[in-house]
Amino acid sequence: MARTIRYRQIADELRSRLLTEEFSPGDLLPSESELGSAHEVSRVTVRRALEQLRDEGFVDSRQGFGWFRATSPVAQNLSALSTLDAQLTASGRSSERQVLAFAYVDAPEEVAEVLGTTDVLEVKRCHLADGQPFARVIVWCPASLAHDLSRSDVETAPFVDLLKVNVSGARQHIGAVAASRDDAELLRVPAGSPLLRARRITLDSRGLPVLYAEHVFAAHVTEFVAELPYEPAAWAPAGLQLVE
Repeated sequence: MARTIRYRQIADELRSRLLTEEFSPGDLLPSESELGSAHEVSRVTVRRALEQLRDEGFVDSRQGFGWFRATSPVAQNLSALSTLDAQLTASGRSSERQVLAFAYVDAPEEVAEVLGTTDVLEVKRCHLADGQPFARVIVWCPASLAHDLSRSDVETAPFVDLLKVNVSGARQHIGAVAASRDDAELLRVPAGSPLLRARRITLDSRGLPVLYAEHVFAAHVTEFVAELPYEPAAWAPAGLQLVE
């Protein structure tokens, strides 16, 4: 009986904290161990309280993340080339970008191979959805195309709107990576937790690469959505590639 009453008390306290917006949607809660220590109860009791709040729709959990305030994931539509700002707006979220670094650098080997030059502009930024960190992005652009761009330019507009080229589309590869310490701190997730990574090569009207970008998203607040046409003779669904 005492354990039953205690888990309800903990659920009531956490519910009150959630209702006062101490935690924004997607924010991680203290770990089960931390909550157990704070309330001087076992993790079993804490988990029962959290499960009650999950049933009520207040919290959710993911393997590798722990518990967080429930939120609807931002859908990234893979059916057409679009910017993060447009995707967030389409999801009904406010969008904000923060430029973390702006410099002309020697391109990493993989980037130089794709863009055909080692002289590039590298821009690192953080995108926020409703004021919360949502994605870390690094964009590399050949210096020959970016020589007129300023930091204020890339703070206010996407690269595809700034470049004086006709963009025809992009190739994108999506996978999973473990959060580095820097990305974990930026996105407010545990180090080593799963992130979704999208590497995108944007092409001009001649099919030549003009941008190389790496996006990483916290997996508990993001989902990728694609329409897959049925092709009976195909060996795999459109958009799916097996990694050997």
